[in-house]
Amino acid sequence: MHWMRFRDRAGAVRRGEYEDGTVSFGGRTYDVDDVEVLPPAEPSKVVCVGRNYAAHAEERGEEVPDRPLLFLKPPNAVASDGDTVTLPGDNYIEHEAEVAVVIGEQCRNVAVEDALDVVAGYTAADDVSNRTDQSQEKNWVRGKAFDGACPLGPVLASPDEVPHDASVELRVNGETRQSSSIEHFIFTVPELIAEITEYMTLEPGDVIITGTPEGVAELEDGDSVEVEVEGVGTLSHDVERR
Repeated sequence: MHWMRFRDRAGAVRRGEYEDGTVSFGGRTYDVDDVEVLPPAEPSKVVCVGRNYAAHAEERGEEVPDRPLLFLKPPNAVASDGDTVTLPGDNYIEHEAEVAVVIGEQCRNVAVEDALDVVAGYTAADDVSNRTDQSQEKNWVRGKAFDGACPLGPVLASPDEVPHDASVELRVNGETRQSSSIEHFIFTVPELIAEITEYMTLEPGDVIITGTPEGVAELEDGDSVEVEVEGVGTLSHDVERR
């Protein structure tokens, strides 16, 4: 099943079942073009995983970590399907296609074998990254946490919809730049949840973005980006310079 958060014509925020370009809630069916599509989750935080594909670590000239490399994006970084992300200044910005895990319940100290029980579903993400500032700071606030730096969507797919080897692909202006599969993860989703919840409580709606495959490259003013995750669908967003 696929779920979409949207704002109806009356301004009410709804969560409905998505199918074939329509979303249904409360006995009514809306054409997606007639509603405002919202991010599929409202996270209190986005927990991000760095270097979770060996090939991406290699292309950046970095070592594969011996435990998950974690950092955070705040709620202001979340953008929606169809949004235009404003790129900060004249900095060098790259795209990063990622599979996003949405948490369904408050949890802490979750064992690996129980981790999938706290997953509400999956969506697509683009970890838009300001490499200019990222290279100059340790906590990556300017590099990763600027407004709109984490587009999510377009829907939340229930776990049964997403294959264990789901493909992830990113296209810029129709050109494929990233293409891989979650079977190439260094750390699996259960391992990530167990590691993260050893240190912090995850709340319902929190998001884990699971790392990007090789093929990251520069985004330029006016580019159109598509992130397609098998079983989820395609997240689309544009970018512009200030």
